Amino acid sequence: MSTQEGGRASKGFRVSRSEYKAIAERMKTIQEQQMKIVRNMRRIRYKIAVISTKGGVGKSFVTASLAAALAAEGRRVGVFDADISGPSVHKMLGLQTGMGMPSQLDGTVKPVEVPPGIKVASIGLLLPMDEVPLIWRGAIKTSAIRELLAYVDWGELDYLLIDLPPGTGDEVLTITQIIPNITGFLVVTIPSEIAKSVVKKAVSFAKRIEAPVIGIVENMSYFRCSDGSIHYIFGRGAAEEIASQYGIELLGKIPIDPAIRESNDKGKIFFLENPESEASREFLKIARRIIEIVEKLGPKPPAWGPQME
Repeated sequence: MSTQEGGRASKGFRVSRSEYKAIAERMKTIQEQQMKIVRNMRRIRYKIAVISTKGGVGKSFVTASLAAALAAEGRRVGVFDADISGPSVHKMLGLQTGMGMPSQLDGTVKPVEVPPGIKVASIGLLLPMDEVPLIWRGAIKTSAIRELLAYVDWGELDYLLIDLPPGTGDEVLTITQIIPNITGFLVVTIPSEIAKSVVKKAVSFAKRIEAPVIGIVENMSYFRCSDGSIHYIFGRGAAEEIASQYGIELLGKIPIDPAIRESNDKGKIFFLENPESEASREFLKIARRIIEIVEKLGPKPPAWGPQME
């Protein structure tokens, strides 16, 4: 390609034969990976992305606990950690950083399975230690997510919970673009005013990409003292306001419990370690409601409500 400027030829952008071949090979690889993703996702009945545009709300903890609650209800569950820069859900499910994922002869890898039958895939399982930072640009993160989804052999699952990073950046967009027929989004917030204003973006994001919102969960909702009195440490009413404004369902409120921190720090699954706790009972209620929404109500996605039409 060339142009004439002032009677003199000037060179424009050129793609050499070797560069063109490299681009073509890359596009072919991406296409093959996408086909593998489609085949893998056909073996999974429901794909739920857990989202919060605000960091620090306990989204990974909600994902891990909900996975355990769904498994307790007899569902085959997988958890995919899409937070490439800050993977943590594997540790909340009792797995150690760097333990790896078993490879198979066909080039795929198996997710690591933890009781009660939860399959887990995370970049955190492939890192040598927690302190190692992944200083990757968006394109490399996108590629890593695509490769994990293409080559992890989940087998047959009822639910795949996808733990998304905060925000609506590359990782979140990648998930929504390459996973066919996502069942819906589960939004997580805490009751503070700042969280409320930021988390609303998650619902708006789902609306923009025309994906259903299954409901919203409020974490760290309140603290119950030994005398039974309730204290609203981070505020009150945020989840109700979001649910009312956008016409979505408030699925449940998770109380503050020191045992949650203790379980997470020890690498124990809170839901299994404290099955009779108020928080675990609430997760079981949420899991049952999710099952009712996505299974008993059929394939039709949950209604947005009049505010979203």
